[in-house]
Amino acid sequence: MAYGQAENPALSIPTHLDAVEYPVWREQLAKAAADNGASIDVINVLKCLPRSQYESKEQVQRDLAEAARRFATGNHDEDDGVARDRRNIGRDLVENAPPGNSRHP
Repeated sequence: MAYGQAENPALSIPTHLDAVEYPVWREQLAKAAADNGASIDVINVLKCLPRSQYESKEQVQRDLAEAARRFATGNHDEDDGVARDRRNIGRDLVENAPPGNSRHP
């Protein structure tokens, strides 16, 4: 959700992170976003954050970035028990695959 010329600010999560004073509870963050006209998708993302309280905007952004990273990699950590290093996501899938089962990312 980047800032663009024609983008609706209600679709941008950082816009809603500036609307609260920290520390803030996760529920308060979602309520503030709803009060500012956030879309239901933005509100649901904020409701699903892992911590119940955030000390700073940066903490929220770190958790959002981690969630985006896990979503983008398919969250394989729980799927097959292989620990992933972000620098070799593709290599680990191929080199550590069971014999006769090469996996391509």
